[in-house]
Amino acid sequence: MTILITGSSGHLGEALARTLTATGRAFTGADIKPGPFTRHVGDIADPDFAARAVKGASAVIHTATLHKPHVVTQTMQQFVDTNITGTLNLAEAAAREGVAAFIFTSTTSTFGDAMKPPPGAPAVRVTEALTPIPKNIYGVTKLAAENLCHLVHKKHKLPCLILRTSRFFPEDDDNAQIRAGFDDLNIKVNELLYRRGDIADMVSAHLVALERAGDIGFGRYIISATSPFSEDDLADLGRDAPAVLRRYVNFDEEYARRGWRMFPTLDRVYVNDLARRELCWRPQVDFAAALARLKAGQNPFSDLKDQIGKKGYHDEIFEDGPFPVE
Repeated sequence: MTILITGSSGHLGEALARTLTATGRAFTGADIKPGPFTRHVGDIADPDFAARAVKGASAVIHTATLHKPHVVTQTMQQFVDTNITGTLNLAEAAAREGVAAFIFTSTTSTFGDAMKPPPGAPAVRVTEALTPIPKNIYGVTKLAAENLCHLVHKKHKLPCLILRTSRFFPEDDDNAQIRAGFDDLNIKVNELLYRRGDIADMVSAHLVALERAGDIGFGRYIISATSPFSEDDLADLGRDAPAVLRRYVNFDEEYARRGWRMFPTLDRVYVNDLARRELCWRPQVDFAAALARLKAGQNPFSDLKDQIGKKGYHDEIFEDGPFPVE
């Protein structure tokens, strides 16, 4: 099986390429920017380029996208061209090529305003059953691309799975207030409870999706670290998240030693039950595992995260944060 990775010069694309290289699996990469794992350099919004990239592939992992950090710096039309037209070009080319699996990397950002309860209200339990309410062009175009993938699946029987990934990037938080109040690693470990996953687990989800796509046909899955919280915890998470967490794990001593804090409240909890059940996905990094590694003086995340490092989303550097925020 020769796998086409789009976005092969990006963070997830490189992580996939490194993992496939280490296991001796054949792949080729496509990206608008050159990179060590990118063979095809071009724009997926060009249908001829997309067709050339897919030619000869037996499976496609489509990670290439304009991200949330580009919302201020790129036009809505550019989002439409890359995220919608580019995805359609690739999916149709994949259908013509008769690939065995088309895996589309989407985002939990498609849920948007559906994940924003009023202050003090219960946290939102985010499952695949939650109706998305995108709040920006990023979410709008990713949701539209998901639906185009579904349409191509129905029309051409293309085996296609949608992975709605949570945060996994190493860049600084885009919220200035959070950056000012918390150590960066503190933020990311906290987020494992409800809205983040490790990059190695993101890679493993894509690879098991490749294996399951033919049997499943079409599906959408939330890909995030396994949260300890249950539906019964949602009301209390909206009022006092540290107290709820203490029901499951003793984090206070290690946090105090590091001068860290838990977020006072949580507004959502991503639930990965469907992916673990239907894809047989087994994520390795959750809050408890990360805490145990911290106590042992180890990196709470996988080594793959550090091997890739920070790529950023823009060529320029911004004074007020990792990228401009609306």
